[in-house]
Amino acid sequence: MSFALNTFSEIDQLRTVLLHRPGEELLSLSPRNLERLLFDDIPYLEVAQEEHDAFAKMLSDEGVEVLYLVDLVAEALDAVPSAKRALIDRYLNESGLWGDGVIEAVRSYLLSRPDSRSLVEACIAGVRLNDLDIPAISPSSLADAVTLEQCRETGIVVDPIPNLYFTRDTFSVIGHAVSINSMRSQTRRRETLFADILFGCHPRYKGTEMLFDGSSASSMEGGDILVLSQDTLAIGISERTDAASIDTLARNLLDSEKTAFKRILAFALPHTRAFMHLDTVFTQADRDIFTVHPGILGTLEVYEISLGAGGALSIDHLEDSLDAILARGLSLDGVRLIKCGGGDPISADREQWNDGANTLAVRPGTVFVYQRNRVTNEILYKAGLNLLEIPSSELSRGRGGPHCMSMALWRDSAVD
Repeated sequence: MSFALNTFSEIDQLRTVLLHRPGEELLSLSPRNLERLLFDDIPYLEVAQEEHDAFAKMLSDEGVEVLYLVDLVAEALDAVPSAKRALIDRYLNESGLWGDGVIEAVRSYLLSRPDSRSLVEACIAGVRLNDLDIPAISPSSLADAVTLEQCRETGIVVDPIPNLYFTRDTFSVIGHAVSINSMRSQTRRRETLFADILFGCHPRYKGTEMLFDGSSASSMEGGDILVLSQDTLAIGISERTDAASIDTLARNLLDSEKTAFKRILAFALPHTRAFMHLDTVFTQADRDIFTVHPGILGTLEVYEISLGAGGALSIDHLEDSLDAILARGLSLDGVRLIKCGGGDPISADREQWNDGANTLAVRPGTVFVYQRNRVTNEILYKAGLNLLEIPSSELSRGRGGPHCMSMALWRDSAVD
């Protein structure tokens, strides 16, 4: 059987990756909305784009096919023209707008975009008050009047979607299948619109088996999902991913005839910003090497999920060190853990803030890292890893590293 997706590890040769180049959505970030939009600072867009372009070129130079989310969604909309109105309808329903006059003004603005690509870009950028034909909005309700007044204060009618350049989170490729995730915060929930269009309409990807529905009431984000091997998935129980979502994913994944997965290792993480996702805690760099947040070392609480008798889930409670659990998950005698910042607490805190433990393997032992994490990078280099250093003065302001900024669609493996 031919598949469009193939990801059975975090380190096998990367062949196809999905990115989103930061765009005008970052221009609507301001001090008054940073917290709501999950940013700690305002990236300088032009430099962020230059850094992202450098990342994409480095990937291409390593033989990786680089695809862009905007391109794929636009192609999907062109393939199924009726999907445009469906996208706009759902976008408006999930944008938190009140007032028929305001809603129709936004609808008219989106419908007036000249092509599918500009429509997708407009949805991501959000809608400012000066994008609309204000004189045509005749408030016929209190909701219209109040909404317009609030928009005059901020200049924004519909929030941008600035976190989208972290393509790891919105959906997850697991084996030959995909999980369309359910984002924790209101500001990120519209991101799944694009995943639904992509996997529902794009000729290359429609028909892909779905392991999780993004409309779930419980949340799950892709940064918490790591494909350890052909039969083992790791997932974080975190501030962004609920245990109930993991139950649903486990039932569908372990019972699927299209995958070879036999178990899931669910790591209980502290619900804090520093441990936001599992891939901020550790990522795999080689067959037996992981980069790790020092704060997670020690005895961990982990649940091993497998399929029991009669198709019910079997849950085993494990308590062991991270290296022992990862070695167990990979069927190895042992693994090496390389601490972000080394043994120095100041370096560890500073470089973890800039995702020093968040690496992307293009093949075993060759990893993308942020250039700015000098202490951690020197340690990784001395450990024998080949480092591909991304310029990162502005990209890092979004609090996500190379792993966060990429979604592996195809890696070579024995289960092609």
